Amino acid sequence: MGDARAPHRPKRLLLIGMMGSGKTTVGRLAANRLGWPHLDSDAEVEAATGRSVPEIFVEAGEPAFRAAETAALVRALDVEPVVVSVAGGAVLDTGNRRLIREAGTVVWLRADVDTLAARVGDGAGRPLLDGDTELALAELDAVRRLLYTQLAHAVVDVDELTPEQVAAAVLGALEGTPS
Repeated sequence: MGDARAPHRPKRLLLIGMMGSGKTTVGRLAANRLGWPHLDSDAEVEAATGRSVPEIFVEAGEPAFRAAETAALVRALDVEPVVVSVAGGAVLDTGNRRLIREAGTVVWLRADVDTLAARVGDGAGRPLLDGDTELALAELDAVRRLLYTQLAHAVVDVDELTPEQVAAAVLGALEGTPS
């Protein structure tokens, strides 16, 4: 006799993508619709360290921030169910990529550099965007795009969509993920 159990829906939804792609906004919307908690990597880093991301970069450097980012990701993935808005650069670390991929359904919120630049404005409060914001975003995107592609179970192109439309597409991807 076959297995009559209902399909199992993953209990973790991870949103990946560049800064400005809408991970935090969409993560909150998706979590609200699911009735799950929402955790944001950068907010978790700030709560754990008592310092803002720019302060960590200035006072301790990017390696210290990346270590705090990994610790925040590990803590977030201890929660189930949960929607996690993963910091854009967390994918740079091999160990983080393994954690992300194995934790649940991973959805890449993909955006064109023009969209990202319009959303982040002058890049204030974003240490990696000093100088020419659009150029910095293009350079970061060029490095991270392949990593996002390798990790994502699904991709949502966000450029022409409202946050509500993106959240609906993300939840559709979650429903379509096999157990």
